[in-house]
Amino acid sequence: QVQLVESGGGLVQPGGSLRLSCAASGSIFSIAAMAWYRQAPGKQRELVAIMARGGSTNYADAVKGRFAISRDNAKNTVYLQMNSLKPEDTAVYLCYADRVTTPWSPRGNNYWGQGTQVTVSS
Repeated sequence: QVQLVESGGGLVQPGGSLRLSCAASGSIFSIAAMAWYRQAPGKQRELVAIMARGGSTNYADAVKGRFAISRDNAKNTVYLQMNSLKPEDTAVYLCYADRVTTPWSPRGNNYWGQGTQVTVSS
C-alpha cells in the first residue's frame, strides 16, 4: 500500500513563506511525476506545480515566480516552497503521485495525499 503524507501547512501573514513536504511510503519502485494541487472552498481543484522524475517542471500562472517545486527521488519526497504568499493562496494543498510502480502494480497507480491547510491572513 502506498501512502502520501503531507506536512508544513499553517497560518501565515501575507508576504510570508511556507514550505510543504510530501513523503510517499510503501514498496515503491518509481514515481513518474509528483505534483501539488490546491482546492479552495467553493472552487475546483487546480494544479499548482508538477515535477517529472527527470526534473522538468510546470507551474500555474498564478504562482509562477513565487512558488518552487522540488523533489528527492531517493526519498520519494516532493517539496513546495511558497514565497510572497497572498490571501488568494489560501486552500487545502494536496500532494499527487503519478504512475507509482510497486511489486503489485508494475504498470503504476496514482495516489493522493490527505491534504494540508494553508491559510494566508493578517
